[in-house]
Amino acid sequence: MPIFDFLSGQFVDVIEWTDDTRDTMVWRFEREGHEIKYGAKLTVREGQSAVFIHEGQLADVFTPGLYMLETNNMPIMTSLQHWDHGFKSPFKSEIYFVGTHRFNDLKWGTKNPIMLRDPEFGPIRLRAFGTYTVRVSDPALFLTEIVGTDGEFTTDEISFQIRNIIVQEFSRAIAKSGIPVLDMAANTAEVGKLIADAITPTLTGYGLSVPEFYIENISLPPAVEKALDERTSRGIAGNLDDHMKWKAAEAMGNGGAAGEAMGMGMGAGLGMQMGNMMMGGMGGQPQAPATPTPPPPPIEHVWHIAEGGATKGPFSKARLAEMAGNGRLTRETYVWTQGQDGWKKAEDVIELVQLFTILPPPPPPGI
Repeated sequence: MPIFDFLSGQFVDVIEWTDDTRDTMVWRFEREGHEIKYGAKLTVREGQSAVFIHEGQLADVFTPGLYMLETNNMPIMTSLQHWDHGFKSPFKSEIYFVGTHRFNDLKWGTKNPIMLRDPEFGPIRLRAFGTYTVRVSDPALFLTEIVGTDGEFTTDEISFQIRNIIVQEFSRAIAKSGIPVLDMAANTAEVGKLIADAITPTLTGYGLSVPEFYIENISLPPAVEKALDERTSRGIAGNLDDHMKWKAAEAMGNGGAAGEAMGMGMGAGLGMQMGNMMMGGMGGQPQAPATPTPPPPPIEHVWHIAEGGATKGPFSKARLAEMAGNGRLTRETYVWTQGQDGWKKAEDVIELVQLFTILPPPPPPGI
């Protein structure tokens, strides 16, 4: 082996790391069988830190910049090695480059539904997922607590642990927040801040921070979502009796299959009626008319009342009678029911005015 090759293998003159993977958090400078030359150039770029490990001990940490590896900028290494100012010899040390920039678009989500008690629906199960960014805030602590001697550490190796921490704190934050399920979509920013604050102490102990945390979706089980859709549909339909009448009228006026089917049914009914009339005119025995079907019972209205700036109810008419008896419902109380044009005083509603006791006039004198 030529002497030049031997010397180039023994002394490392330039130490740097360029990374294009976007997911490597820690990379060990490969110097197996090499010694670092005293006075070598160390380049630490923006978004990086360089950590020196000497004989298994954490030594100096370098932030972005260009350094000459000498005793004046390696104080811990100098102390560990008992170097004097005349030291010029090569030395051996492990060097780890740590990415301190943001690692973006990391995913989190609940593997299993989370059980909680909703103020409106009672016990319920939720799923949620979103994204977050992570950053190494303390390279030395991250190296000692998480990485160890791993020569190339990526986000995949820590994201699973972070996800477990997020899911655990998500369950606690949602349970403590008291936010109803139907209002969570409007409060994802607030819930996200609660979770980010909750996971910060644990991640700080790893030398990490989470600059951004997002909740993309909070969902219910499919059966519950279907029930909510049906409930919404009933609310949009309004008065079911009026809705069915409108649907029937629409079908009669529609030229499609529904209109044709209804038209055929009406035509068959008229044909049978005409046939019965003809049989009676020819001496035949006409069929007795069918017993008319009684109309459906009237739908009892339910009422809402305005009390203290809030809407209370619904109440049945019998319940309103009790409230009128104990003074909670007065003639001046505003009431509303389905089909009524705005709020009205109870005394202006014919159906309710009879609930109030009409006082007799005073007796004539002398009696």
